[in-house]
Amino acid sequence: MIDVAGYVAEIKDHAIDHGFHVHDERHFVETYSLRQSWEVELHPEEGCNGPLDLHLALEVDPRMLLAFEDRVMELPEDAEPPDEYSFPLTFTWALPPLAQCPDLLPLALDLAGIGGVDLPLESSAIDSYPSATDPAERRLTVVARREVSLAKILAGEELLCDAFDRALAVSEYLLARAPVWLGQD
Repeated sequence: MIDVAGYVAEIKDHAIDHGFHVHDERHFVETYSLRQSWEVELHPEEGCNGPLDLHLALEVDPRMLLAFEDRVMELPEDAEPPDEYSFPLTFTWALPPLAQCPDLLPLALDLAGIGGVDLPLESSAIDSYPSATDPAERRLTVVARREVSLAKILAGEELLCDAFDRALAVSEYLLARAPVWLGQD
């Protein structure tokens, strides 16, 4: 009933329309549960050679898909399906190890203004030690989670325009500040 592969292709085409380059796509299927993960690597057009990675992941739960299809089959022919079923879509931005990590609270506040309520963003920094004698490497990650409605996918209405516009603005914000954080300025 829902062509998930076709929807992922629409997501990629739509991302291109909103100023992104698509660099890679992966599809994983868990053999035991048949859960699927569709992953797409994107970059804003001006950031292809830059340090920013944007990873988009759509998690497909077969039980949710089957429950939605069962519900649609029970409905009268002209009835619209309920908007009760969804898949999680995750945007993840990552930068390489930073020489000067920003203060996370002001960063989170700035990003909250960009993402708004439609694309809430979570900022985190992680220190890792390559070996016991090496100094810590701090990495910055920004994550946004959004639910995509199966009813809207079925109707062809889940285009994610606002999410991609906001994701591009987040990408541009991070790219503009990355040289200072990486110690290149």
